[in-house]
Amino acid sequence: MSTSTSVRTPASPAETAHWLPAGKTAAICFSVDDIHPATSHDSYEAGGDLEAGALGRLVRLQRRHRQLKATLCVTPDWRLDSLVADGRLLRHIPWLNRFVHHSRLQCPGRFRLDRHPEFVAFLNGLERCEVVPHGLHHAHVGPRRAVEFQDQGQEQCAAMVQRGLEIFAAAKLRFVRGYVPPAWNAPRALIAALGRLDFRFITSARDLHTPVSPSAVTAMSGLKGLSLIHPQTVGDRQLVHLPCNFQATSAIERAVGILEAGGMLHIKAHIFKTDGRHVMADGLDELYCNYLDLLFSVMERRFGGQLWWAHLSEVAERFRARP
Repeated sequence: MSTSTSVRTPASPAETAHWLPAGKTAAICFSVDDIHPATSHDSYEAGGDLEAGALGRLVRLQRRHRQLKATLCVTPDWRLDSLVADGRLLRHIPWLNRFVHHSRLQCPGRFRLDRHPEFVAFLNGLERCEVVPHGLHHAHVGPRRAVEFQDQGQEQCAAMVQRGLEIFAAAKLRFVRGYVPPAWNAPRALIAALGRLDFRFITSARDLHTPVSPSAVTAMSGLKGLSLIHPQTVGDRQLVHLPCNFQATSAIERAVGILEAGGMLHIKAHIFKTDGRHVMADGLDELYCNYLDLLFSVMERRFGGQLWWAHLSEVAERFRARP
């Protein structure tokens, strides 16, 4: 949805070597964005129906593919009621439109995690799942309403990230120290703030179109000019960047190409398909789950034990520990 400039050159062969476990030739990761406690009684269900909703589809997919691990990108205090701009007059007035929200917001604290203990307990009980923070409110004033990190300075970014961590702690939600910024946008100030706060990895660059090769770099959403298929470090404190390169609209041949090139296939989904007005191309509905079921079956048959089915945190830690 939004872009940032590159923070360093593409990864060198020396950087990309040695991050795979012995006997593995490539990695496969899966992450799901926008998870929060909204139920089917709200504008859209985003995990709040637990096993009866979208999270149940994830559970069933993992039961069919026992090696599959998932990184759940959870927003501490979700505010967006709709991803589509509404009809308010102020958003049509030049200059003023930069300082008002362009879409409806939920009441403050409505989906704050520490107010939803059953939801948190369900997340904590999921097998082969890890949680990372996904913004604070997933909202921003101005036309780029879902791009939470835009022109904030490092101190403001750090305060927003820290507030999210405080909500996670109050809710007793277990998580790993990775970060997925809303709409993939990761300005330099956010990267610096995450390094200060001892985060280990970030996922920003999403590219579904650049042809796959060992030297390919990202040119779509988020950070540009980073490796399309390999982890690499960004910023001054060696934050590991993990690219996203596959979703529901991608062909199976793209996945095969990434794995044959020895890279990490990072598949993305969003927990809800539609908010009633906007449709997510990679929303985790039954159709996408059926496609993933087929994809994983093909990968299992084609690559067998050569594949490393990994959490994002596992890839990041292996990369940080490489010789």
